[in-house]
Amino acid sequence: MFIQISVFIISCIVLSWLSKSLIKTLVQIARYLNLKEFVVGFFIMAFATSAPNLFVDINAAMQGLPQMAFGDIVGGNLVDLTLVMSLAVLFSKRGISTKSNMVQSSAIFTGLIAILPLLLILDGSLDRIDGAVLLLAFFGYAIWIFSKNDNFQKIYKHTKGEEGITTFWLVKNVAKLILLLSLLLASSFAIVDSAQVFAKALGVPIALVGILIVGLGNCFPEAYFSIISARKGEGWMILGDLMGSVIVCATLVLGIVALISPFTITDFSPFLVARIFVLVAVVFYLFAIKSDKKITKKEALLLLFTYIAFLITEVFLPH
Repeated sequence: MFIQISVFIISCIVLSWLSKSLIKTLVQIARYLNLKEFVVGFFIMAFATSAPNLFVDINAAMQGLPQMAFGDIVGGNLVDLTLVMSLAVLFSKRGISTKSNMVQSSAIFTGLIAILPLLLILDGSLDRIDGAVLLLAFFGYAIWIFSKNDNFQKIYKHTKGEEGITTFWLVKNVAKLILLLSLLLASSFAIVDSAQVFAKALGVPIALVGILIVGLGNCFPEAYFSIISARKGEGWMILGDLMGSVIVCATLVLGIVALISPFTITDFSPFLVARIFVLVAVVFYLFAIKSDKKITKKEALLLLFTYIAFLITEVFLPH
């Protein structure tokens, strides 16, 4: 058991490091190809911070464990909206401003998206039609984002030292990208295998392991980026990262899982507490964003205590 715990922790750390390297490599390639600035910012950040979820959950679905993938999405969204958001605000100097109209609108959409999987699963199954609905929600949000501001058409400028890059440089970075994705895939196998061992050793459903352990582990990249951004005073980066992570995981990642491996849940008990707390977290999260157009440290503590209450309830409530 100790070995599996060590493997799981190391795999999560590796996933976080790979996510950082993935962002750097993708940005460099995007600059070389003269992609639009917002295309780089929105899709690269969204993909990179959600890459652990994408690989782990698709891997779980292909191994016949879609319930673990669903648990990871539900648990991860709860962690992002409460624990990670609260840590970011607490590490900031004066809280995080939410005055932007884009942030206010995206906050509502993020809350609705966090709840959408819970609504789709009410009939006990997540089939390919549900998967298509989730993917449409993702692309609908992406289209809406792109239609909001002409400034998103700005081209990435080459920075000093990049003027002499060649086709060979591009090929080298594409090869690096393939290597990083391969390592992400390998790490995802280790996490899925560890989750199965945890479930057997603890005598709990695999879905609960997804909610409590995998969901938390896969949020390491968001937590790292949010704390670093908070120290730099980049509140907009924090909100964009967390909202993007919730939206991408709950729509794109879960939609792909549903298309690959539609599943039925006969026992909802592992998800009961998590579903209730996701709803509570969404309400508190929207309250924090909307009140005074700023997330204060008091509101951050409210979000933090929400996650602590979830953990206590989930751990001590009989399953």
